[in-house]
Amino acid sequence: MIILGINAYHGDSSAAILRDGKVIAAAEEERFTRKKHWAGFPEKAIEYCIKEAGIGFEDINYIAINSNPKANLEHKLLYMIKNRPSFSLLMNRVKNQKKRANLKEEFRNRFGVGIKVKIMDVEHHRGHMASSFFSSPFEESALFSVDGFGDFVSTAFGIGKGNRIEIFKRIYFPHSLGIFYEAMTQYLGFWKYGDEYKVMGLSAYGEPRYIDIMRKIIILKDDGTFELNLKYFRHHKENIEYEWNDTTPYVGRLFSEELEEELGPARKKDESITQHHMDVAASMQRMFEEAVSHMLKYLYKETGLKNICLAGGAAMNSVMNGKIYTLTPFKRAFIPAGAADNGGAIGSALDIWCEVLGNQRVYKMEHAYLGPSFSEEYIENLIEEYKNPLEKENCEIEFIENEEELCGKVAKYIADGKVIGWFQGRMEFGARALGNRSILADPRRKDMRDILNLKIKHREPFRPFAPTILREHVKDYFEIDDEVPFMEKVFLIKEERRRNIPAVTHVDGTGRLQTLREEQNARYYRLIEEFRKLTGIPIVLNTSFNENEPIVCRPEEALDCFLRTKMDVVVLERFIIRRK
Repeated sequence: MIILGINAYHGDSSAAILRDGKVIAAAEEERFTRKKHWAGFPEKAIEYCIKEAGIGFEDINYIAINSNPKANLEHKLLYMIKNRPSFSLLMNRVKNQKKRANLKEEFRNRFGVGIKVKIMDVEHHRGHMASSFFSSPFEESALFSVDGFGDFVSTAFGIGKGNRIEIFKRIYFPHSLGIFYEAMTQYLGFWKYGDEYKVMGLSAYGEPRYIDIMRKIIILKDDGTFELNLKYFRHHKENIEYEWNDTTPYVGRLFSEELEEELGPARKKDESITQHHMDVAASMQRMFEEAVSHMLKYLYKETGLKNICLAGGAAMNSVMNGKIYTLTPFKRAFIPAGAADNGGAIGSALDIWCEVLGNQRVYKMEHAYLGPSFSEEYIENLIEEYKNPLEKENCEIEFIENEEELCGKVAKYIADGKVIGWFQGRMEFGARALGNRSILADPRRKDMRDILNLKIKHREPFRPFAPTILREHVKDYFEIDDEVPFMEKVFLIKEERRRNIPAVTHVDGTGRLQTLREEQNARYYRLIEEFRKLTGIPIVLNTSFNENEPIVCRPEEALDCFLRTKMDVVVLERFIIRRK
């Protein structure tokens, strides 16, 4: 049974293949187009998944898409009758839905093949819930999906049991925490689609001095939900400029002039960041946490379950995720790799397998290594092609057969303060580099954040770098002992340990950790273990292998990034390339 799942005509378009209920391949289109958050039809991601599965289009039994235009129709009609939104706003929505309705034609135009199988529409938030619950370790769990909007809904509450999902409450357009966070991100001068994570990092530098204003913007209700004070927003009444079709997504201004009257003029794109902006970020993050914890407490009360699965773009807020255990009664939380719309490709396919076909769950997301890999023969030939530019950079090339020797040598480079590009195995699915397309460095160096920003990343100095820690050592360094395989939660680092790992300790004493078991990634585990033997520290600094671009997919992109930056070493499988 082959099921192809896709997230199409939205940001982070992606594709995934299930074989007999197990995810065997998944990738975001941005990794192939090299345009961040690419929106549209995931042509190249589909091609990759088909190739990785070793099948043809004729072998597909079902195609699933994480959107259902027929979902919540009564709420759409009621809203239009009551609020009379602008004609251009309605026409843009109709145009986008028309694209989704012509998927078979899209397959014919892109691939030259006629698709005879049924294309299954999966309600957007059901797809989110399926991506988390059906890949989780839980047999029963409360479910929470929260994002901007999908199928006229921003937030959904549910319960998962076995191979079934029940959604029992929804929050509809125009009320959305995702819109709130995106609007505030724009107000703070970050206009690129997906920049919310930057503001999350900035919030640690401020104080929530404007929380009273935020509580005027978001009103928490007694029934466990919330409402936006719509006078501060434009999305519900005006045609917001946006672009989703085969491009980097763009969303026009979401906040109204009334927001600037409350908080002062919005920060211009290149304007310096002041304490005021930091305090607005801190206030926004605090309000987001209040709203999410308010809803999760309601969800716990309704379900009585101790497990929670979260998904949706707003579930990428790792600071909030790390506070679930302290702000709510839930005891265990699971957030999948690709919790945002990219994960809708996996979720919609899993929903067809479980809900529609009635099959039992057979998949657990224990790792995120679902993308392309490249043979050592391919890499050897590539290095030969790059011979001249590598010689110009005075590089030496070494192939190390023995894996223990390889990891020991690279660990020594890290301990000596070198910045390492680490490329191995299958590319990660989701927003985080998890040890196969990573830049690695020594967490003990106070200056390492500045070195990375100066040499490679060329990004805002307030953004933190993450630690990868061996699973058995988590309780020794963090205030909580939890499994965090996809770098999706931020926890406090023990105060006495912060001086040992300053490069991965944020200004507020936290770290967005990735825990690692040997069975999840043996080579990466061995590298960190070799570093522990050298230094006593079972942690390396891990950031994504890129420079203001999507994470590298192919070894060509890894070499290009190495050559145009001041990285010291790049490791491609068992080839070590080092600047002398």
